[in-house]
Amino acid sequence: MDKHSFTTLSQAVNTLTKEDGYEEDFEADETCIKALYSKKEYQPENLMIISTYRFEGMTNPSDQSTVFAIEAKDGTKGTLVMPYGASTGQNEALIQKIPFKKD
Repeated sequence: MDKHSFTTLSQAVNTLTKEDGYEEDFEADETCIKALYSKKEYQPENLMIISTYRFEGMTNPSDQSTVFAIEAKDGTKGTLVMPYGASTGQNEALIQKIPFKKD
C-alpha cells in the first residue's frame, strides 16, 4: 500500500523529490527514457515504476496527468509526469513498457 495521498500534482512531485529521494526528472523521447539532470538514457527494461499518482484538473476534468515514481536498476530515482491530451510530449508507448514493481 502506498504511504502517500496527494491532492495536487505539485504536492506529489515536491514530496517525492524532497522526502523520498526521487530527484531525477525522467522524460520519454522516441527511443529511450532520459534522465534530464544526469543525462543518462534508459530502456524500459532497466527501469521500474514504483508508484503512480493520477490527477484531474480542478476546472477541467479532461485536464489529467499522471506522476510516475521510477527507479532505475543503477539506483537512480526520479519522477516522470505524463499529461493527457492532444499532445503529451511523451512517448506513451515507451512508458507503457516500463514494468511495475510487484508487491
